Amino acid sequence: MNDTTSQPALPDHLSCNPRSPHHVAACFEHNIGIRLNGKERFDVEEYCISEGWVKVPSPKALDRRGQPLLITLKGTVEAFYN
Repeated sequence: MNDTTSQPALPDHLSCNPRSPHHVAACFEHNIGIRLNGKERFDVEEYCISEGWVKVPSPKALDRRGQPLLITLKGTVEAFYN
């Protein structure tokens, strides 16, 4: 049922925030999965495979614009389509 030919290749650095220069809207038309150190994460806002980090929102802290602060977690990052 999944047509893998229509899915664009996942970039090395991808962000969910549309204001970011690393946001690729075509990738978000499909479900993307992120695995950090072998464990699947569902709260990733941004990732970089080559540098080995993901950014996840802080549960309580907000920045001055009311957006959650992002915490950087390091490890082996794998991105895939679900």
